[in-house]
Amino acid sequence: MVPDNRWDLVGVASTTPLVSVVIPYYNQPRQLALVLEALTAQTHPPDRLEVIVADDGSARSPDVSAWTSRLDITVVTQEDKGFRAAAARNLGVAASSGSVLCFLDADTVPTPAYIQHAIRLPAAAPDTLVVGRRKHADLSRVAPGSVVEWMSERRPLESSHDCEPGWLVDAYERTSNLLNPGWDGYKYLISAVMTCSRQLFDDVGGFDPSFVHYGGEDWEFANRAFMMGAVFAHESGALAWHDGPDWAERSVPERISEKNTEALALAPLVTDPAARTAGLLYSIPDIVVLVSTARHTAASLMRTVAGALRGRDAAVWLVGAHADTLLTHLGVSDSRIRVGDPDASTLSRCRFVVEVSGTVVCSADSLDLLTAQVGPGECGQVTVDFDGSPAASVTVGSSRARHRVRRWAAHTDVGPDELLDRLFGARTVHHSEVGIVIGDEEPALSW
Repeated sequence: MVPDNRWDLVGVASTTPLVSVVIPYYNQPRQLALVLEALTAQTHPPDRLEVIVADDGSARSPDVSAWTSRLDITVVTQEDKGFRAAAARNLGVAASSGSVLCFLDADTVPTPAYIQHAIRLPAAAPDTLVVGRRKHADLSRVAPGSVVEWMSERRPLESSHDCEPGWLVDAYERTSNLLNPGWDGYKYLISAVMTCSRQLFDDVGGFDPSFVHYGGEDWEFANRAFMMGAVFAHESGALAWHDGPDWAERSVPERISEKNTEALALAPLVTDPAARTAGLLYSIPDIVVLVSTARHTAASLMRTVAGALRGRDAAVWLVGAHADTLLTHLGVSDSRIRVGDPDASTLSRCRFVVEVSGTVVCSADSLDLLTAQVGPGECGQVTVDFDGSPAASVTVGSSRARHRVRRWAAHTDVGPDELLDRLFGARTVHHSEVGIVIGDEEPALSW
């Protein structure tokens, strides 16, 4: 188990895992040939390597017969229904057997030690999601038989940042190779050079197949993985060469329109405040608030719910007896107030979960003060102390802490609360520090 995002504490795996290399493909026979040839030269043991080419409905299925004697290789195909790289990757994973999944694009050629470096962390710590290093070059004149030699000639470039997108170089330097990812580290996880354990991939639920345009599916997957407790890491030794320039440097017609399509697809699913600057509300909120209806009247519930929602990207779920009746008595028409439990999709994407019981009333900045303490590099949970009174309780936890504890709880004798404290840390604050009070059970609402 890795505390918070401390991938620097991970040791070495005791065994050599079976690695599944999953390659989404669409009408790229020349580029795929370079990738497959490079995979035959990997330092990872060939008997612990399998390759799955996931064809996204190409006009002609890829011919891999030239490599079947040197690679354990399988081709799977889905119908051509547009750009479905996310679904193709899921299809490839479904046909694979490895405990570690290495995603490479069909135009991204791995250097000989790529897999050895890319799998180091996921093989030892299954919570890790690793992004490799991607350089760019024109490989249009490189033949499959000479691609390994071509990469060898460019080995002196590996120690520099030449041919590497500056925005990624800056991000990895700023975050110490994602050791300190912040909430926006997901933007630097590129699926063309991404590796994780099958255990993490399955728990996260794979790529979202609703993405049917270029771009965005890797940000959504990485963000969801982080919300579900993944450890982000950039492995600079896992270097691959992309055939052609970075998207930011390509001549793309209607570039703004393309990026807007991506942003519109991401905003409902990524709760990062940077993705939601328009002030609109989505079905999946940044903050999930679970309010117990026990001891509440409709009037006191109004005060509690209003304090949790005011001015925030939040939604309230009323939990407990008479929740439906109390909501009817409130008389509101507000889609942010719901009854029952949040669904799995919401809990896998929100950043925070707040649990409230009692007739508590939050001030305008109470939840902001609490959530600021719960996150990467801070802690996993904050509990509000009401001078020991059992009449009320407020607990704020990060989704990533809750999910990682859930994954590991069955593998340890430590209780969930102690496990959370060990992995992320837990704090207690006095209610006066965050402006929360216990209100009356029957407050006066008249004006």
